[in-house]
Amino acid sequence: MGSQVGDGGAVDLDGTRLETMTPEPLLTRDYETRPSLVYERLRQRHGPVAPVDLLGVPAWLVLGYRESLEVLQNDAGWPKGLENWRARSEGRVPADWPLGPSLEVNHVLIQGGPGYRPLRTAWDAALKPFQNPRRPQAKRLKAAVGGYADELISLVGQAGGTGWADLSAQFSRPLPLMVASHLLGFPGSQGDDALMDMWRVLDAGPDAEPALERLLAALAELAAGKLEKPGEDFPSYLLAAHPELSLDELARELFMLLGMTSDHVGILISNTVVEVISGEGGARASLSAGMVRESMNRVVMRKPPLVNFVPRFAAHDTRLGNYTIRAGDPVWVSSAAAHADPLFADHVESATVSTRAHLAWGAGPRQCPARELASTVAAVGVGRLFERFTHLDLALPVDQLPWRSSPFMRGLRSLPVRYELATTPEPPTARVPAAVPAGPGRNTAQDAGPAEGPAAVPDTGQDTGQADPDVRRRSSLWRYLTGLIGVGR
Repeated sequence: MGSQVGDGGAVDLDGTRLETMTPEPLLTRDYETRPSLVYERLRQRHGPVAPVDLLGVPAWLVLGYRESLEVLQNDAGWPKGLENWRARSEGRVPADWPLGPSLEVNHVLIQGGPGYRPLRTAWDAALKPFQNPRRPQAKRLKAAVGGYADELISLVGQAGGTGWADLSAQFSRPLPLMVASHLLGFPGSQGDDALMDMWRVLDAGPDAEPALERLLAALAELAAGKLEKPGEDFPSYLLAAHPELSLDELARELFMLLGMTSDHVGILISNTVVEVISGEGGARASLSAGMVRESMNRVVMRKPPLVNFVPRFAAHDTRLGNYTIRAGDPVWVSSAAAHADPLFADHVESATVSTRAHLAWGAGPRQCPARELASTVAAVGVGRLFERFTHLDLALPVDQLPWRSSPFMRGLRSLPVRYELATTPEPPTARVPAAVPAGPGRNTAQDAGPAEGPAAVPDTGQDTGQADPDVRRRSSLWRYLTGLIGVGR
């Protein structure tokens, strides 16, 4: 058996097998509060790849930037798909493993094998109308984001022109969920109950299981409606691009879009707001110059929302870092740890402008298909905040803000701020091309016509931020948000 002195001491090489090791748990109190210290301790002890315990299941965690790129860019050598997991095939993964339910839902983020490529191609086609700024769907989406943002900010302002608010609960979290409802084409504010259930699922509380059942049922009902009557929305475009999808399969894809959009974008908005308010890294100067996306780019370098990607598996015995990874071993790439790798971080710190070589959206052929969409939603949301509020201050020191960590994401539990609203009237909602309902036989992935109309799309029933006020007030989401007005004043 060979050995090698790594960053923090001698580590075994060829004779090491993951199932015979006793790795230290990753998801500890230290990880909850200071994950960077945990990553550094692992790096010092093991080098760029470390064995960890994920709630009772051993896995490899990739900490090095170079090694992360090697895994992410080589889909053949490090495929996704739980069918590649040797321990699972051998029955060594507990049936009640807490992470099991989130990984067993076989959607585009998890799926491997021959079914992935046509599914990913369909995702790219379905998202294209919303990510190409010249398309009318993208224009409507951007106007909807602005409308939702104004609606949420005005709700905060009902407590007074100056006051206290939790921008996470009252803005950053609900905004991307409302946008996701627009993308999914929920009629009116019907999606609000589903959005509340998505929150319950993400928070993993005692009511998460029944909430998940209700949410999947609502998404299956929505999918059935889109199959019968397509519209200018993501589910209809996905079905047009991949007609073989069953209703259950479509519901799983919609669940993934809703979950990832809401958590990822919400965290990105909150982190960007903190970065701008605290003035770290020149973020305030970037924003004053109108460079919201540059501020966001700095943020995802320092605090990426998605800290650990879903697992991949070694296709063959492969040397990575100081260890030989056996075929079928689970490998989790940590973007947060890779960004802190001195080989990468030292180069970034010496640069005069922020780099786009970060891994916040992944890398290689499975890079996030919705990265442009997510960036647009976050940029518009942050921009509207700093246009509508003339003053925003953190109500707690930066180092006392409460964080929540999971095996995948890391974001703020709350974002308490003191605010002062601008006294100027709210800007009118932009008018954008109206959607053209898709009829039988219509190619829903094509551009809609150039007709002028309001941001709302009554023909398809989509809610774009201009919902009937009475309907909105009756929704569970709006009742919840109304209950937060002025809390903590």
